[in-house]
Amino acid sequence: MRKTSAERTKNTGTASRPAASPCRVALVGFGTVGRPVAKILCERTDGSPRLTHIFNRNVASKKQPWVPGDVSWTEDFTAVLNSEVDIIVELIGGLAPAEEFVRSALQAGKSVVTANKQLIARHGPELLQLASANGCQLEFGASVAGGVPVLPALRTGLSGDRLHGIAGILNGTCNYILSRLESDRIPFGEALEEAQARGYAEADASEDLDGGDARAKLAILALAGLHARVSPADIRARTIRTIDAVDFDYAAELDCTIRQISRADLKETELFAEVGPSLVPAASPFGRVQRNLNLVVTSGEYGGDMAFLGAGAGGYPTAVAVVSDLMFVAGSLSVGSRPHRALRLMLPQVSCDFETPWYLRFWVKDQPGIIASLAGILSSHQLNIDSVLQKTGFDKHALPFVITLEPCRDSQLQPALQQMSTQSFALRPCLALPILR
Repeated sequence: MRKTSAERTKNTGTASRPAASPCRVALVGFGTVGRPVAKILCERTDGSPRLTHIFNRNVASKKQPWVPGDVSWTEDFTAVLNSEVDIIVELIGGLAPAEEFVRSALQAGKSVVTANKQLIARHGPELLQLASANGCQLEFGASVAGGVPVLPALRTGLSGDRLHGIAGILNGTCNYILSRLESDRIPFGEALEEAQARGYAEADASEDLDGGDARAKLAILALAGLHARVSPADIRARTIRTIDAVDFDYAAELDCTIRQISRADLKETELFAEVGPSLVPAASPFGRVQRNLNLVVTSGEYGGDMAFLGAGAGGYPTAVAVVSDLMFVAGSLSVGSRPHRALRLMLPQVSCDFETPWYLRFWVKDQPGIIASLAGILSSHQLNIDSVLQKTGFDKHALPFVITLEPCRDSQLQPALQQMSTQSFALRPCLALPILR
């Protein structure tokens, strides 16, 4: 009886194929990313890897004349699973039914390529273990920063280093909005509407604005680069909704600008991690990143800092990352190399208690003694003022001003923030942003 490719893989523990036999690929999802992935595969002239199946709902309305006639279109995932495809590319996104599809594929001994950040952030370690146990591979280079090849670099180019820190601008929507506030000092709502009109933000942009998207990506970077298993829910995420155009005026006084920064620092068995708006030097790599670009900077014990910049989203940039992963897996299959062993992961204690200088912005109803009152509260919590900034031209009934603090821990600052926000002159809660030098 002829064995399927899945049975051959399980029996040998490797993923080898005859050199003359092109690797067979099934595409699960034919949307924003799936369609350009199919286009790239169909336009390749070497015939390997070869697209053989496309799975999607309502396939009759999805079919394209440029897809070869021998490609099988189906709405039945079981038909894909039972076929002789070697690699399944999952591009439907979300957790259900994507998790079930990926698990079923790996259990059948079929390698998987995915761009699904939520799936990898929440279940990546178990899926990597499942792939290893079934003699196949799981690659997810497109799940973070789209077309920026940071995850493949962590797998190969930086594998000889010992990384202890990763920081990045991981969400193009937030970076676009903050860049627009910086360049034209427009209201936050106007910048958001513009981002939505350009297709950079969803109608409900909460996952982007409130940090959920970026912290899922940070969890994946911690997994791949720091070998630390972290749940996204354990990473504190601060919203960018509280940023006003005036904050860029005050940031400029400090030679800084504001960006949503995701950062993780590993110190022995403790991982300091958070996502949120932060002041960064305007002349720094983070400060120079504009619009919807992404930037990731890794810090290693031996190699120092390494930066990766590029388009973090979009159909074709992400499709390039997917096809690159696909080529990597296909290459492994063609030479019969063994799949990667499951990572040895640590389970660190996760903390957001970074020690940094701080930017505190207040909106107050002006009256005598405000600075003295705030200074007294800060002093009672052993917090030292570095500077006080107050720009002219504002209504005395709604006056913004800024206090910057010398470095202190987040846990030391929080009780003082709560106390300051209860003062009678406070019109809004104090906005506290770390200053990253």
